[in-house]
Amino acid sequence: MTPITVVEGRRIALSNLHKVLYPETGFTKGEVLHYYATVAEPLLAHVHNRPVSFLRYPDGPDGQLFFTKNPPPGTPDWVRTSPVPRSEDPSAEQVLIADLPTLMWAANLVVEFHVHQWTAGSPAVADRLILDLDPGAPATVVECCAVALWLRDRLAADGLHAYPKTSGAKGLHLSAPLEPTPSAKVSAYAKKLAQEAERELPELVVHRMTKALRPGKVFVDHSQNAAAKTTAAPYTLRARARPTVSAPLSWAEVEACSRPSQLVFLADDIAPRLARDGDLFAPLTDPARAGALP
Repeated sequence: MTPITVVEGRRIALSNLHKVLYPETGFTKGEVLHYYATVAEPLLAHVHNRPVSFLRYPDGPDGQLFFTKNPPPGTPDWVRTSPVPRSEDPSAEQVLIADLPTLMWAANLVVEFHVHQWTAGSPAVADRLILDLDPGAPATVVECCAVALWLRDRLAADGLHAYPKTSGAKGLHLSAPLEPTPSAKVSAYAKKLAQEAERELPELVVHRMTKALRPGKVFVDHSQNAAAKTTAAPYTLRARARPTVSAPLSWAEVEACSRPSQLVFLADDIAPRLARDGDLFAPLTDPARAGALP
């Protein structure tokens, strides 16, 4: 019989709690659910009112992975959704992770959470800028850190405050809170930054996705600012060999990074980090920290 739990008055069916999803560490589906319950407060703050896309991996990272924007079949009627019209589907909607019951229902599907840089009701008007730093082997997150520090200072020169997090995969994400700005304008600014970084750091940076250009360099992916794109949310688990997390960082950690293992954080690492440092991404939710594009 499928266990039923009650979360803030909502009945949620949980399944396969002992199923191992990450064979390398033995991390189970029950532990996935426990992790998301543990980080619920900061995660909910960062996905608040943002239409969510899911990368589902119900049989673990080595099984089938599928990306979905539409509410999954069987979505409870109490789960909030928001219209997100698309050219191929003008009536499309996406889920809003509005509360703990919705978070736990979604976590039971075994998902990565991906969000837009804009909020429901204001599609294509961004309140965050995102730069995705993706290393091409043999470059690693160590090279990403060097690029991140340059971008931090460059953004600061324009009055923007950047905050780093691991992607939970190979690289880093930099986010900056913005006054509401059309996504097209943010995208153009981000591309300009990536191009400038390539000119200033030609041995380290490439701003184009072309694979032949990327070995040994850091691709500064500016395209994530497009209104249709989504990026891994802070604190989401990733579908990797181990239960890695897209974990907010301090700039001191970025500055001190000398080997990739220093910036790999697993699910069990996050509660102690929150207890010690609080939510390092909290400034992104503070309107007073938002800056204007130059």
